[in-house]
Amino acid sequence: MKVGVNREYALRHLFFVVLMLGVAGWFAYDGYFGYPQMPAAALYESIEKAPPPAQMTEAQLDAFKAQKVGFQRALALAALLGGAFVGLRLLASARFSLAYDAEGFTYRGRRYAYADVKAVDASAWEAKRIARVRLADGARLTLDAWHHVGVKEFYEKIKTPVDTAAKI
Repeated sequence: MKVGVNREYALRHLFFVVLMLGVAGWFAYDGYFGYPQMPAAALYESIEKAPPPAQMTEAQLDAFKAQKVGFQRALALAALLGGAFVGLRLLASARFSLAYDAEGFTYRGRRYAYADVKAVDASAWEAKRIARVRLADGARLTLDAWHHVGVKEFYEKIKTPVDTAAKI
């Protein structure tokens, strides 16, 4: 059997990535096109829903506009970075490669026997369905049943012969 990315996990994270790209586009449009093209007084009125106070100078209005333009650009960058972070994490989860059968398993292109499992940290298994595994060659892998389907079945195969109370 092959461990694969959980469809629900993938769809939720993909939705977030698309949402963040949309939000980033919205803020970027305002920061690079919408706000810079508006006169400072009109921008003030559109944001504050009131005309600028009479004592506000043109320099103050220009400073207000510069601050709002910069803030929109910063929000665009933040949304873009947030979407990229989640997207890269989703990509890493999708690229996770683990296949197993009755005799052993293949992880990162290398074949292991179940006897090669030296320790399993199952301290988070009951609460989060996460287990950390240490292999004989020093390799480590983290099993997360929320990110991947097939993890529970694999965990059942490896948990019995080793110390599942180990901290890795």
